[in-house]
Amino acid sequence: MLKRYLRAYPTFIALLFFAVSMVFTANLQAGNNKPMLHHVPSADCGSCHTEIYRQWAGSMHGNSTALKDPIHGAMYKSLMGSPTKEGVKSKKGTYPVCLQCHAPNAARDGKTKLDTMAAYSEGVNCVACHTMKKALGPKANSRLGAKAFEFSETALQGPGGSFSGSQQVKVPGGEGVEMVNPFPHEARSNLFRSSDLCLGCHESRKNGKGVPVCSTGPEVMHSGNTVTCQSCHMPVVNGAADHSMAGGHDPAMVKRGVIFTVSADNNRAVVNIKNTLAHNLPTGAPFRNMVVKLIAFDAKGKQIWSNYKKSAFKEDKKSVMMLFLVGKDGKPVPPPKATNIGRDTRLKPGESRDFVYHIPVKGVAKVRAELFYDLLPPPVKKMLAKKVPANLLKPSLIAIAEANF
Repeated sequence: MLKRYLRAYPTFIALLFFAVSMVFTANLQAGNNKPMLHHVPSADCGSCHTEIYRQWAGSMHGNSTALKDPIHGAMYKSLMGSPTKEGVKSKKGTYPVCLQCHAPNAARDGKTKLDTMAAYSEGVNCVACHTMKKALGPKANSRLGAKAFEFSETALQGPGGSFSGSQQVKVPGGEGVEMVNPFPHEARSNLFRSSDLCLGCHESRKNGKGVPVCSTGPEVMHSGNTVTCQSCHMPVVNGAADHSMAGGHDPAMVKRGVIFTVSADNNRAVVNIKNTLAHNLPTGAPFRNMVVKLIAFDAKGKQIWSNYKKSAFKEDKKSVMMLFLVGKDGKPVPPPKATNIGRDTRLKPGESRDFVYHIPVKGVAKVRAELFYDLLPPPVKKMLAKKVPANLLKPSLIAIAEANF
């Protein structure tokens, strides 16, 4: 009898899961006061979509909140307050607009205590995107993040290959058991094949003074390029879209966007950078920047000159590619305080730019050009030095080129 009980135990567990699934689905469809679809944690999705879950968990989307992203977290705490406190408001007394993109499930509920549930602390998790039904479109900067979409609370959305209903599940030591999928799936629109899916957050963001601090959407539009965001950031690998969603925090992704060369003759070196992307380089957060470093060596390999020693921002401003935001006095200020765009030295889509250097020393045998990408400029690094891990404060070397004289 004991053996018979043990053989039946896996089947009992499966039937129990089946019962729970039925109750969840019934409550969901009946609209009862039970956990809503956008409260479902990503781990529940990962039980079936194992590889996709693994990719997402390591992505910036999976670490977008002030609880998990050190840079965003430091700025959020400075400007808004604690991400573990309910009722946090901006200085104007409004709901923190950052949560619309960084914690959309919490924003949909008007909550600010992000450790309340996994669906809040996970940020842009599975259901944050896969409950989106329709993009509402930009409207005077008011539709941002969660506000930019119409959502479903009855079924998960996707680009196709949907599944709903029941399936046979094989359990160890037992027969296949009919189980109802607790999270009904469907595919109703082409939203997931369109850049509109991404541009709800990455379209354009203005500060309180109307200054655009993030404008990836307009950059793409003005380039005339029709490639979708997903084509680069979610390429199809082995039949499935890559949910690592690599972007500006991934140096390997940034490397793919540039062609970098250097030529030299008669103590003159020309560094050329070509932006192969459909948007500016760098794009996104206005703090991101790139810097050209040029080093000259003699015949013995000794460094005898460089375009800057400590700070390109002070010693060789032309080598810096960045969006500079300024105040009324024309001096650089943080994005929330900006009243104007100062200089925008970033590379435009498809732009090829020469950086010409006349090397003022003799005996140059070789030059090496290096291209560095940084998430933050020096003043912000200094401000966050004790609040952000050291590795996030170091520039990434994304390209090297050499030429002999």
